[in-house]
Amino acid sequence: MTGPGDNPEIGRLVDHLFRRQAGRMVAGLTRFFGPAHLGLAEEVVQDALLQALKTWPFCGIPEDPAGWLYAVARNRALDAVRRHAVLKAKQPEIELWFANDRLNGATADPHFEAEIADDQLRLIFMCCHPDLGRDSRLALTLKTAGGFGVAEIAGAFLTGESTMAQRLVRAKRRIRDRNIGFDMPSPPELDERLGSVLEVLYLMFNEGYAAYVGEHLTKPDVCHEAIRLTTLVADNPNVGRPEAQALLALLLFQGARLPARVDGSGELMLLSEQDRNLWNRRMIGDGMRRLQAAASGSTLSQYHLLAGIASCHAVAPDFAATDWRAILTYYDLLTEAHSSPVTALNRAVAVAMLSGPRAGLDAIGDLADHPSLARYYLLPATRGELLRREGRMAEAQRAFRDALDLATAEPVRRFLRRKLQ
Repeated sequence: MTGPGDNPEIGRLVDHLFRRQAGRMVAGLTRFFGPAHLGLAEEVVQDALLQALKTWPFCGIPEDPAGWLYAVARNRALDAVRRHAVLKAKQPEIELWFANDRLNGATADPHFEAEIADDQLRLIFMCCHPDLGRDSRLALTLKTAGGFGVAEIAGAFLTGESTMAQRLVRAKRRIRDRNIGFDMPSPPELDERLGSVLEVLYLMFNEGYAAYVGEHLTKPDVCHEAIRLTTLVADNPNVGRPEAQALLALLLFQGARLPARVDGSGELMLLSEQDRNLWNRRMIGDGMRRLQAAASGSTLSQYHLLAGIASCHAVAPDFAATDWRAILTYYDLLTEAHSSPVTALNRAVAVAMLSGPRAGLDAIGDLADHPSLARYYLLPATRGELLRREGRMAEAQRAFRDALDLATAEPVRRFLRRKLQ
């Protein structure tokens, strides 16, 4: 044990462990309890987290923190089994599962590791059942498989915590009432759900890559967990479609830049300012291999095009060498096939890099009137930067102030204040 008392590392350690282990435990317990008891599985794991937060500041951090968390979760699970007569027969299986999962790091049993992966895939595809609405599917998967708290999910969806909590309760009730199973769907159903699965994994990664709220711009644990779960999907022979490979390539390219996203003081670093020596070259190489695998079929998804854009940044030796013409071509294809106001804004940046800030401002056009961008700080921030490059300082200041009013993550707010100064 470490010494007792307040320790700022405890919260970060518990959060790290919860990100790494929560999805595994919830998935395994859901298999034993059944989908109708998904809430109970979450409650067991949440109790273990809360116990750690209550105990460790006073008793110190255990020598094996993950083992401690598993032991508490196991005891909570067995207590739940004893309270629910219908679950009592599951007690030996639950005890064996927890024992195997904790020992797996030492035994490296590939069969058991595959079993865990299968449980997590089942959990994700269950949460993405078409009987649940899109927002409910996304929120429930983030909660159960991603270890996100209600406040984090509410922030990502720009809604209140109570509203999000009610949405999650309704989603679990619908799983119970519709008797949605935990088995992997049939091949036609897999295709139907895969789009939602990839969407939620991309959303999970983005929340870690550019956190909506909080003191830290990035949450690397969240990004790496999204990459791990996407790898489970891409490597599964039943669902490893080209679009899954493309999404994994995209996440690897972006994840490779995480070490350079902020400086030593936690301040935001623009792509043009990043030290590319810090980029993870192994991840970039893996991304290239996944992008090549994604080209095996006739599918051209938005993830193919986004991965193509990310690859242009990944291979450029420096910012000046970026192939903006190729990037603009990708954005043109993306606008044609998957048009969105955010895509239009990003395309405007590429236009500005090729043809100057005035052309970029023209490309932004009437995006300010689009309702989905009303609270999107990057719109006024982008306008402010292009206006600054045009020498229109008074207008640039107003745009940066508008962006500052909308931004909620502290590193972004500090960055915008520096721009204003």
